[in-house]
Amino acid sequence: MIRESSFTRGDETVLKAQSQTTLRHQISCTGIGLHSGKQIHMCLRPAAACTGVVFKRIDVPRGEQIIPARYDRVNDTVLGTTLANEAGAEIATVEHLMAALLGCGVDNVLVELDGPEVPIMDGSASPFVFLIECAGLRQLTEPRRFVRILETVRVDAVGGYAELSPGEGLTTDFEIEFNTAVIERQAYSFAFSRAGFKIELARARTFGFLADVEGLRKKGRAQGGSLDNSVVIDGDAILNRGGLRYSNEFVRHKVLDAIGDLYLAGGPVIGHFTGVRSGHRLTNLVLREVFNRPDSWTYETLPDSIAPVIASTVDAAPVHEPISAVRIA
Repeated sequence: MIRESSFTRGDETVLKAQSQTTLRHQISCTGIGLHSGKQIHMCLRPAAACTGVVFKRIDVPRGEQIIPARYDRVNDTVLGTTLANEAGAEIATVEHLMAALLGCGVDNVLVELDGPEVPIMDGSASPFVFLIECAGLRQLTEPRRFVRILETVRVDAVGGYAELSPGEGLTTDFEIEFNTAVIERQAYSFAFSRAGFKIELARARTFGFLADVEGLRKKGRAQGGSLDNSVVIDGDAILNRGGLRYSNEFVRHKVLDAIGDLYLAGGPVIGHFTGVRSGHRLTNLVLREVFNRPDSWTYETLPDSIAPVIASTVDAAPVHEPISAVRIA
């Protein structure tokens, strides 16, 4: 079993009053949808304080366009997280973008898309970090609101579980196990900071198995999947030229997914997340269970004691790769 820990925290200047943020400029890109295989245009636009993260499908009728990024809007967790509104409009594979928004400290943004999913880009959150850094952040006057976990809540499934418990900052422990020598059993611990997210998690790509591809495509999934946007495993071999970006890229990507899914709480979570052989479904179920128990959570603005953990600045050297078709306005 491989076990690693990361507690990178970057510049930890305490912020006496943490304010909400949005983007300084709008920015757009074009990429392929992992499941639809369609070319999708995405534009990230500044939004007013207390808007949160909101998706907008500009390719559907006006009354059906808006989809809030919330845990209770999740309607599918197979091979990614899908959100839907009352009209049935959906946005799939939101987790990598959500992780990048949290990782860069974006509280309010309007995400416009002309298709049914967020572009997969290279299969990681790094391209979205690049977009956000290009757009820049603008501080707003309203204070940030956090979701503090007060009591331990756990959801079990066959062979695994997800748990949220009280803690300081956002910390995670994750463990995976797959029957291939490429992965076997891996565990990874991460204490969230913006610099740590960018260096330790953002470049970790989604992964899959070659043996599953044909079956997925027959079901209308993975139409846009390729070696350009996924780590592909064939037996005990990795097919991607250049191999892995991290020695334990697989478990790091699972932590990335969990962080993105947790941001659907409606604000940054203050607490400890544990995932053992879990995924999108269990992360969503544990959030639902938390919000079903009023005594297990509370909203709060950021106390000074937590500011160093959550609010460290992004001052690390760029680790992203160049992206084509980016437009800043």
